[in-house]
Amino acid sequence: MLLAARGRPNTRIAVEAGVHVDTVRTWRGRFADLSLPGLLDRKRPGRPATFTPLQTAQVKALACQLPVESGTPLSRWSCPELAREAVTRGIDPALSASTVRRWFAQDAIKPWQHHSWIFITDPDFRTKAARVLGLYARTWEGVPLGADEYVIRAGEKTSIQARCRCHPTLAPGQARAMRVNHTYGRGGALAHLAAYDVHHARVFGRTEPRTGDPFMNLVTQVMSREPYASTKRVFWTVDNGSSHRGQRAADRLATAFPNAALIHTPLHASWLNQERRRRGIRCGVPNGRRDV
Repeated sequence: MLLAARGRPNTRIAVEAGVHVDTVRTWRGRFADLSLPGLLDRKRPGRPATFTPLQTAQVKALACQLPVESGTPLSRWSCPELAREAVTRGIDPALSASTVRRWFAQDAIKPWQHHSWIFITDPDFRTKAARVLGLYARTWEGVPLGADEYVIRAGEKTSIQARCRCHPTLAPGQARAMRVNHTYGRGGALAHLAAYDVHHARVFGRTEPRTGDPFMNLVTQVMSREPYASTKRVFWTVDNGSSHRGQRAADRLATAFPNAALIHTPLHASWLNQERRRRGIRCGVPNGRRDV
């Protein structure tokens, strides 16, 4: 309107204000008809807002706090728990979990999200990590590994539950998504043990009803076949799980297979475990070989 008062045409006003010329005509027409009240926003159709911006901000601020600060026996908040806590605090008498979830999805910053970490407490971290990383790079104590020396990375995933749906899954059809029944039956739990030849992309695996002694079954499965049975040396790098912890486990492995050596990662450093990362590959190692 100020530009129009200076005698500017609609097209020039549109360019200078960065809007479409039709917008300029609309607002000039409303000003001509209603004067200054015509520049106010008109009442919009639809249901008025149920929650105020202050309530939204209060719930988001609550999500950024630890549950223990409010006396809630939880390690982290969930949307239903946040909704209940907001009702308890009087933020709103009828706040639902779906509303909280929608608010969180619309926020661009999401300050309530967090990353977990663990402090490394092993005093020999540098030495142990250097040995493991050196083996990955095909060196041992500064000497390159020979062609007859291998590096095996082993690990285990415990308590994998076998579940079966109580009703068959319906395939998707025209204008219909796949339908999966909610209820399922438990078929027990198994432990998955796996070994990964770091430099030759070979994967070995087995399932056991429990952990502990079955780790040696995995070692026997690998060491009883060539080239590992008759090679010069096979390094087994493992974490500090109960199945293969400490010097007793290393001595037990060396007694059963004299050409095998057990190398432990530092305490609380299982992220050095290449086999742990490999578990995400469902069909073995790309461009490699899969032995199960």
